Amino acid sequence: MLYIVGLGSAAFMAPGSQVASSKVVRASSADMGLRSTIKGLFNKKQDFLEADPYWETKDIPINTFKNKAPFTSKVVSTKRIVGAKATGETCHIIMDHQGKMPYWEGQSYGVIPPGKNPKNGKPNSVRLYSIASSRYGDDMTGTTTSLCVRRANYWCPELKADDPAKKGVCSNFLCDTKPGEEVMLTGPSGKVMLIPEKDPKADLIMVATGTGIAPYRSIIRRLFVEKTPYGEVYKGLAWLFLGVANTDALLYDDEWQEVLKSHPDNFKLDYALSRESKNKDGGKMYIQDKVAEYSDEVFTRMDNGAHMYFCGLKGMMPGITEMLEGVSAKKGINWETKLKEWKEKGQWHVEVY
Repeated sequence: MLYIVGLGSAAFMAPGSQVASSKVVRASSADMGLRSTIKGLFNKKQDFLEADPYWETKDIPINTFKNKAPFTSKVVSTKRIVGAKATGETCHIIMDHQGKMPYWEGQSYGVIPPGKNPKNGKPNSVRLYSIASSRYGDDMTGTTTSLCVRRANYWCPELKADDPAKKGVCSNFLCDTKPGEEVMLTGPSGKVMLIPEKDPKADLIMVATGTGIAPYRSIIRRLFVEKTPYGEVYKGLAWLFLGVANTDALLYDDEWQEVLKSHPDNFKLDYALSRESKNKDGGKMYIQDKVAEYSDEVFTRMDNGAHMYFCGLKGMMPGITEMLEGVSAKKGINWETKLKEWKEKGQWHVEVY
């Protein structure tokens, strides 16, 4: 067996392996061969799924497959991507769509879990998940997609155990899938989280909690990992903020570290670890506290045309908007007017739950 540090993609994790805080992954020689083959694909220019020109959005794929007629995909791999001390289980799931469900970075897929709703006896309804891979997929073939899913469980204080009756139906189904199993997909959907590729100088400020990291992984791979038309001309700053509980709960950290090394002038990374770090007032460090540390810079970049994205828990929004409102007040600017201006210019992107 060989040990690989910083593989750069959850797609290359060996079955049964775990990513601890050290991000050391065990892999066989066969896995190494696969990694070498796929790495060669990354070195080739990717352009077979591009619009013409590449930034044109009029032909973006939308709802290719609908709820009543979903696409039957097959699971390629399901890997746990957090360490043993993470506050829950998060999995990276790769599925084969055979090239029949093309999508763009920032879009979502719908997943219809098998079975019926016990409350009404009807088939389970669709759940939306942000796509965590670029349009080319983790294998660069344009035939797969990846999802980042946290298993939703409910801890019952009376039972002092997980209550299976209240667990997340779709998240548990996905996290339990095995290679070859079928998953019913709908979509792709959504335009809210698309990136302004027509302006290669635009800064992208990306704020996430937990699995809200998914769309940013797709964006960052397009920018800095793959040889794409947008990545070749990008001159702005892609700034990622991620909030999780602790170091073991960090998602795709090995990939971010590689990008920091390869593109130090165009990529910036900040973590908010609520159970390991303190904010300026001595309380837990949440994502809104970390963004607040750069309040003036964030505001200035937005005023200069940056795009700001939010994905994850909606609880982060009040703290961030209050922080920016405070900066507005210092500058003698009406916050409501400024926010309206950013929204009208398409600079404000929100997908929270």
